Amino acid sequence: MSLSILARSSVLRQQALAGARSFHASARSSSAHGDYHHLPFAFPGNKKIAFGVKLTTYLVVGFSIPFAASWWQIEKSKGA
Repeated sequence: MSLSILARSSVLRQQALAGARSFHASARSSSAHGDYHHLPFAFPGNKKIAFGVKLTTYLVVGFSIPFAASWWQIEKSKGA
């Protein structure tokens, strides 16, 4: 019961509102090394199609390994 009284206290409510209103985000500081990039490596310039094919192949193979392993184990158990 004492917590509900504290929650309704006007002093606490005013402090919470003042804290919410005084929040400010600072501007993004730019790097001394040029423009900001989201990737941790240099994007391959004019080779976007090759990069897309390699990335897609990597993701498809990585995602399909558990399914292929499950299928292989089920096929092995059918023969026994």
